[in-house]
Amino acid sequence: MLIPPVRRTWAPKGSTPITVHRFSHSRVSAISAVSVSPVNKRLSLYYHLSRDNIRSADVAFFVRELLRTIPGHIIVLWDNSVTHRGALVRELDRTRERLHIEYFPAYAPELNPDERVWSQLKELLANGRPDDVAELEDHLLSSLVDIRSSQSRLRACVHKSDLPLF
Repeated sequence: MLIPPVRRTWAPKGSTPITVHRFSHSRVSAISAVSVSPVNKRLSLYYHLSRDNIRSADVAFFVRELLRTIPGHIIVLWDNSVTHRGALVRELDRTRERLHIEYFPAYAPELNPDERVWSQLKELLANGRPDDVAELEDHLLSSLVDIRSSQSRLRACVHKSDLPLF
């Protein structure tokens, strides 16, 4: 959202830092996936941004892109969001032999490495003040590229999730 996430920061003693921003609920929605290559153990980050809310059709599009991009079998671990269980997604799961969809327990964000990606992203975007959605999108994309290009950051996401990496 254009309302920035606020984090603790430094300021001169006795001077409270103030973040001035435009009060707007305009947003960029996103979906992402952390993948682990079973052969070379390399981690990757895939994402899709939208200026509208992510819907089931967007999730199906994202999964089709993963299938197009990643060779071999794909195991997708998802939370129980309604958008992840839509008819188009169920159809993909039923018709694509190399796609395997599993769901996390009802409320277990600590198991999801992708949640850690978004935590890192919020840290990178904290205390910023984009003036419009285009600027927010630019900041979001550059931060995603920073995370995507760092194996150590991606490994930290998996390690903190307590899921086995390999």
